[in-house]
Amino acid sequence: MRRITISTTNGFLDPMKGAVRYLSYRCLFWTILILVFLLPFIFITTMIATLEGANTCHSIYCLTRKFGPRAPWRTSNIPQQYSREFVNALELAAKTELPKDVAVPETIPALIDEARAKNYDANTLLLTLTAMVENKDEQVRAAKLQEALYRHFASSGIPKGMHCLSLKLASEYNTNAVARKDLPSPDIASRLTDNSRHHYVVATDNLLAASVVVSSTIRNAADPGKIVFHIITDQKTYAAMHAWFLLHPLPPAVVEVKGVHQFDWLTKDNVPVLEVIESSVDILYYYHGDHSKGTDLTDSPTILAAKLQARSPKYISIMNHLRIYLPDLFPELNKILFLDDDVVVQKDLAPLWDIDMEGKVNGAVETCRGEDPWVMSKHFRNYFNFSNPVISNTFNPDQCAWAYGMNLFDLREWRKTEITETYHRWQKLNLRSNLTLWRLGTLPPALIAFDSYVHPIPSSWHMLGLGYHRESNVENIKKSAVIHYNGQAKPWLEIGFPELRPFWSKYVNYSNEFIRHCNILQH
Repeated sequence: MRRITISTTNGFLDPMKGAVRYLSYRCLFWTILILVFLLPFIFITTMIATLEGANTCHSIYCLTRKFGPRAPWRTSNIPQQYSREFVNALELAAKTELPKDVAVPETIPALIDEARAKNYDANTLLLTLTAMVENKDEQVRAAKLQEALYRHFASSGIPKGMHCLSLKLASEYNTNAVARKDLPSPDIASRLTDNSRHHYVVATDNLLAASVVVSSTIRNAADPGKIVFHIITDQKTYAAMHAWFLLHPLPPAVVEVKGVHQFDWLTKDNVPVLEVIESSVDILYYYHGDHSKGTDLTDSPTILAAKLQARSPKYISIMNHLRIYLPDLFPELNKILFLDDDVVVQKDLAPLWDIDMEGKVNGAVETCRGEDPWVMSKHFRNYFNFSNPVISNTFNPDQCAWAYGMNLFDLREWRKTEITETYHRWQKLNLRSNLTLWRLGTLPPALIAFDSYVHPIPSSWHMLGLGYHRESNVENIKKSAVIHYNGQAKPWLEIGFPELRPFWSKYVNYSNEFIRHCNILQH
């Protein structure tokens, strides 16, 4: 007998309806829960945005601006809009000046206190802040000028110990017959004109600096017996310089000391540029007057220092012009290496005499290429006033410059040219132009005079800039044959850079009785 069960349900549809009801209740629960937390948050952030003055922006943006990081799909139109508005407000503040009777706060906390006390609006706050920045900027500019002036005067002075050393040795020259003997001795005097030897020339009135140049060259030479040094100094320093090198010989090298007064032909009549310079009131004031006048506060400290250095009185001294008369000073020599008194020789320089100059006169390191962005980026535009048609019609502003400090001069080739006459002619032209063609010392006229007569030598022979900034690469210093403390921070001055001074001071004998007596101490 069959049993038939009749069901009143909908079969598989009933479980589905139950599931839907379950899901609907769960979704409704979570939706309500989320809204409970989200709606107050939206309300609070909207109120904050409104109170901050952001009521002009869209509410969705104001929410997203306050809520979490920027999503990659969010557009930047509105932030750009606010950036433009902020820039416009800054420009308006820059064009508007505060009344003169309004005191500008010195610090940010003082500004905040003042803004709270006086209920500053955004524009007033921005205007006051701009005035504060301008005041600080002026203070920084004044400090830069003051620092540059102090360094300029410090670099132009003579340290007390070095002045004492010159006086002590001058006294020794006058009281000690040994200190007045011939230098060099007559039995080796013939080496002074022997062209088979390597002749070095230093023109300086700085005794201690000259001793470092000479001793560092001889100590690092492979064959010091081939070295002959010719030191030229002024009349007031001659006795001290002569006594020093006679009492402190450096055999087997030969050292000669001569004073400018011992060259009979070296007078103002034969050096017309010096006569013109020293007879001009304007030129004398430019070099000896108030160096703080005419300075540009907007210049960087380095550029300002260079301009001040160009106004050093040494540039109207005959000592600084001697190098242009080398063929006449040494008529019997064929080739010489001229060294400035602020260099240190670290390697044997004999290979320089083997360089083929290819008929050129001046072997020098070019300064238009190199790692140092300040020292090794010099072209003619850095030295000459190309707004003057005399310059712009004659020279190329992109022409590469070269350095004084270590120069190999072929005197035989020099005597075939009119280099010295060209130097004189351009110096006179610049003086007649009231120094408007150039203002940076004696290198610019030399760049003109030696134009097309320069033979470039590798930069490893001559590294510059140790007197300009302390960031000089120490590894490059160690690898260079000659390092040059050109700039104001000479190693014998207190303003010298402590990190770079040891390369120079290692050649000073601080145990010497004259140096100890004058309290010249190792820094």
